[in-house]
Amino acid sequence: MAVRATARGREPFVTRVNHAMFGLWVFIAAESLFFGLLFAAYLYLRVRAEAWPPPGTPELDLLIPVFNSIVLFSSGATMHGAHEAFRRGYNEVGRAGILVTIVLGTAFLLGQAFEYATAGFGLGSGVFGSGFFTITGFHGAHVLVGLIFLAMVYLKARRGAYTPDNHLGVEASALYWHFVDAVWVVVFTVMYLL
Repeated sequence: MAVRATARGREPFVTRVNHAMFGLWVFIAAESLFFGLLFAAYLYLRVRAEAWPPPGTPELDLLIPVFNSIVLFSSGATMHGAHEAFRRGYNEVGRAGILVTIVLGTAFLLGQAFEYATAGFGLGSGVFGSGFFTITGFHGAHVLVGLIFLAMVYLKARRGAYTPDNHLGVEASALYWHFVDAVWVVVFTVMYLL
């Protein structure tokens, strides 16, 4: 869709609105609000509690979440590199970047599964447990969706579908993956550092 616009005192110019990217931005905005509400509810419960975490709750070990943070942020860097490679026509490098991102994202989910298995509390362990598993679990679900998205983009890239002028799928998957990274910054801060 072409939109005509004018700058004050200049000739009209035409901008292109990409509906797929616009839709992805709207989706990310909606998901950001969803996570914001989860954090608000968690913080409200935390402020209202007499003690946090509640007495008897095992302490969270920071080793696994720090490892997961390094892995996830590294995957953001490899995804950015993959996107830049496709923009410049280096498709083989771009495919390798997507593949490394998939491996790192999978390692993040495995680390999260290990943390869940060794946490010493569960979803039914009161307000703390339900808040912890709800927020980290929804983030993990978004990582899984991102991995599926990346796998589809990788398969399409193997067929040579992307060029420097046409790499929308890579751009969209990179945007979504960076959203997952950004949400993890807040999850890590709220759930582990506060």
